[in-house]
Amino acid sequence: MKISNRIILLTGATGGIGAAIARRLAAEGGHLVLSGRDPAKLGQLATELGGTTQVVAADITTAGGRQELAEACARIGVDTVVHNAGTQDFNLFAEQDCPAVEAMLQLNLAAPMLLTRLLLPALQQRPRGTIVFVGSTFGSIGHPGFAAYCATKFGLRGFAESLRRELADSAIVVHYLAPRATRTELNSTAVVAMNLTIGNAMDDPALVAAKLVALLGRCRGSNSYIGWPEKLFVPLNSLLPRLVDNALARKLATIRAFAHQPQATERST
Repeated sequence: MKISNRIILLTGATGGIGAAIARRLAAEGGHLVLSGRDPAKLGQLATELGGTTQVVAADITTAGGRQELAEACARIGVDTVVHNAGTQDFNLFAEQDCPAVEAMLQLNLAAPMLLTRLLLPALQQRPRGTIVFVGSTFGSIGHPGFAAYCATKFGLRGFAESLRRELADSAIVVHYLAPRATRTELNSTAVVAMNLTIGNAMDDPALVAAKLVALLGRCRGSNSYIGWPEKLFVPLNSLLPRLVDNALARKLATIRAFAHQPQATERST
């Protein structure tokens, strides 16, 4: 199905990756339903994109927000869902605030699962439906300083895989897209500095958007990873985890030093 024939819900639309995805989908002729918490930011982005763009301001970490968004999508006739909203908190787990952990669990994992549950009945009435979960390379590779974040993305990957298999005999295609580090405000200055120091590459959000558009052209669901050597490290971590253990152990002192710098929890909305 061409992008121009799709009606696409995008959560976390005003974040760095979300806005890049919105712009790319709009350029491809997609009919967009942008969702986030901030009505003003959503309105500004919709005005920039023009066309048939619609906005639904909703907090998807609440039952009411998810219900409102699902009802709007059913009325509009959404056939494609891009779960992009997320938050991150870089810290050593023993020193991490409980509210930060809870926020990641709610937005990164519980919200897309529960929202998908509400969206499925309407999607199943469409000739074809697509669901994309935007995860992370850290959904396959546990990384020091990101234990709770990794847990949410590991969970999201497992949910996407299970749902894909559960819907294998339906007209709904399920994808999981895993970017590596990306240059957005989701990353604190400490994370950016750490990535530069230990050699973690960071991509432009436009690259993630381009990969997502390419993914939407596939007829079969898949897990898709962005970046090299991350594409190698994912199967390597599964087959020979001790090698990755040792590689990260050599960087642990540096990671700890950056984790002890002042942190601010960011959220892609």
